[in-house]
Amino acid sequence: MAIDIKREEQNTGKVEQRVVYESGNEMAAYAAHQINYHIMGYFPISPSTEVAQFLDLMKANGQHDVVLIPADGEHGSAGVCYGASAAGGRVFNATSANGYLYMIEQMPVQSGTRFPMVMNLVCRSVSGPLDIHGDHSDLYYALNTGWPIVMCRDPQAVYDMNIIALKLAEDPEVRLPVLVASDGYFTSHQKRRVMTFAHRQDVLNFVGAKPPGGYPDVLDRNNPITVGPYMNEPDYINNCYQQSMAMYRAEDVYERIRKEYAELTGRDYPILDLYRMEDAEVAVFLMNSASEIIKDVVDQLRAQGIKAGSIAPNMIRPFPQKQIAEALKKVKAVTVGDRADSYGGHGGNMVNEIKAALFTQGNRDTLVISRVYGLGGKDFYAEDGHNLFKFAIEAAEKGYVEKPFDYYGHTPGDPAKAPKRVLNPMKYEDLKTGLITVTPDTASGKLNVRIPPLRSLTKKPKRIAPGHGACPGCGIFSGLELFFKGIEGDIVTLFHTGCAMVVTTGYPYSAHKATYIHNLFQNGAATLSGTVEMFWERKRRGELDHLNLPDDFTFVMVTGDGGMDIGMGPAIGAALRNHKMIILEYDNEGYMNTGAQLSYSTPIGHRTSTSNVGKKQAGKLFHHKDTAQIMAATNIPYVFTGSESYPQDLVKKAAKAQWYAQNEGLVYGKILITCPLNWLSDDKEGTDIVDAAVNSNFFPLYEVERGITNITYNPEEKNKSVAVAEWLGTMGKTKHMTKPENAEALADFEQEVARRWNRLKAKHENPYL
Repeated sequence: MAIDIKREEQNTGKVEQRVVYESGNEMAAYAAHQINYHIMGYFPISPSTEVAQFLDLMKANGQHDVVLIPADGEHGSAGVCYGASAAGGRVFNATSANGYLYMIEQMPVQSGTRFPMVMNLVCRSVSGPLDIHGDHSDLYYALNTGWPIVMCRDPQAVYDMNIIALKLAEDPEVRLPVLVASDGYFTSHQKRRVMTFAHRQDVLNFVGAKPPGGYPDVLDRNNPITVGPYMNEPDYINNCYQQSMAMYRAEDVYERIRKEYAELTGRDYPILDLYRMEDAEVAVFLMNSASEIIKDVVDQLRAQGIKAGSIAPNMIRPFPQKQIAEALKKVKAVTVGDRADSYGGHGGNMVNEIKAALFTQGNRDTLVISRVYGLGGKDFYAEDGHNLFKFAIEAAEKGYVEKPFDYYGHTPGDPAKAPKRVLNPMKYEDLKTGLITVTPDTASGKLNVRIPPLRSLTKKPKRIAPGHGACPGCGIFSGLELFFKGIEGDIVTLFHTGCAMVVTTGYPYSAHKATYIHNLFQNGAATLSGTVEMFWERKRRGELDHLNLPDDFTFVMVTGDGGMDIGMGPAIGAALRNHKMIILEYDNEGYMNTGAQLSYSTPIGHRTSTSNVGKKQAGKLFHHKDTAQIMAATNIPYVFTGSESYPQDLVKKAAKAQWYAQNEGLVYGKILITCPLNWLSDDKEGTDIVDAAVNSNFFPLYEVERGITNITYNPEEKNKSVAVAEWLGTMGKTKHMTKPENAEALADFEQEVARRWNRLKAKHENPYL
């Protein structure tokens, strides 16, 4: 890990400190490892994912005792954290953007029941459309969840605030979970010089060696408690009042803690960071990373004789109303920059809270200008700071605000440059070739499929155009196109977030030649269910007659990159409702689109960025999820597995999938695809690797047709069996498993592969299993 580089020793404040050169994510992880939390429940999402990655790497090397629990989604990770905090230990988490929104139901539960923890919100744009860069649109959703919120303008602040936040959360006068907010990619990934405590014991001396006693603990058998009871109105309002009072007390407690911290370290974080505000006549209010840039602008304006100043909060919950009113009492005009909009609210959350603060404190004179800026990670430069000051200077000179609210940095669309269609729609007659025939066999209850030689299917147009941005050797698109060769006629596809989605839809271009929808990991199956049912209902009502649509529309949801973890619940729901659609999972054995973290499809022992290999850990610690068998248990008409290394088998199964999806209900398919970048394999060897996976029985090829299992390729019968260890040796991510010190883990994996294969053979031989 980068933070284990040689450090320069240095003394500042009362404790020994040392200098590191690291990013915000690394410093969040470093603070967490020094605190040595009990539990971290997490789920990967950019740009916060690195926090768990760095902690896992340190865990593999034995540097801390934090138990990292990979959840099935952010909602699950929040539940893990809630349960762990109710059990009396110290709890940590990190998330971003839509991941935070997915867990937001749990945020008031945690604060309303007064269980402390610390969570890093690495701020990022909330989709849709999808953007993974930094702004504050997720942060503004946090304002009403009952969590105190501290702000981090740089990696140094991320480190310091993570330590301060725990002490604040556990203080008896507060006892609330605390959110530590930093800017995605601006702060999370940019490396800066940071001072840290040289010794863990000094950190523990500050925050306390263990959580303070005196509050409920579900593990105290001598004092059983009920957590989160049902409350009627009088009790509920009293509970909320007590929580509200705790929030306001957090301001005074924070002031005390930050002074203690300043005395120890020499670094101070007053609630408001005021820069040259003592006699300022114009000011700009910004948060986090942009607030550092604006200080240079203040100096430049001061050199021109303009009395400029800047305000940046180190805490926004509780909102520092009195301090802001005091700082602005002599200011003629202030421009408030919000890195998110409160749509329809005539400004972002911060400007409206500042206006309320001024009004409440009796200031009717300071003019306030609202500008929404920097959305989607749009860079903020000194020239932008000058423009924000320009708005305030003009208002001060005129005595009024000409345009109270607007966006800054947006560009008007040019009708002459509107995106034009690059690819013409595919012709139905080119897609409906008639080369593939599917007929029901009334005697067996199965389908008979005839496919021509694959070379004759090459004339079918590709559903996804060349030109996408996938990594060299990526198996997603070869696998998808092979599957689509077996699909006749028109399709509508929905893609979960993931590599296949991200690399094919960089606005204003799209590689998709068929109609395409995107929704997030957790909700794709439900979304496509709605599309399917709307198609059939509008068709029934005659509302689509003018489009001359064929009756053989096929609806396909493409998922992968762990989408069958966070999206498993809605997929099962869609299966139980039996919508006429196909769910196709490309299995690359991890969350590859966020940097190769472990997913539940990652096999035991495999190395990922959150299942590292070190002296204390050798890859993933639990077995992979068998999604095909899970979906088969829902009794849908057809389930299959496939691989591009056996193309005829996959095309035939695609044709069957289409027939069942058009005639009977939901189909689930799973294809193993290679990911050379994260499997640490040569990009030319992908087909050979997935072939070895099939022949080792790790990824057997079979189908479950109307409840009856049929193995479609048996390597034992073909004399092509490959040892599991031989397959593992083809990838850099698994070569460690073949070493003598990992013999026990390898044996465990081999036994599980054999157990699943033998169970599958038993089902193949007995139609009642």
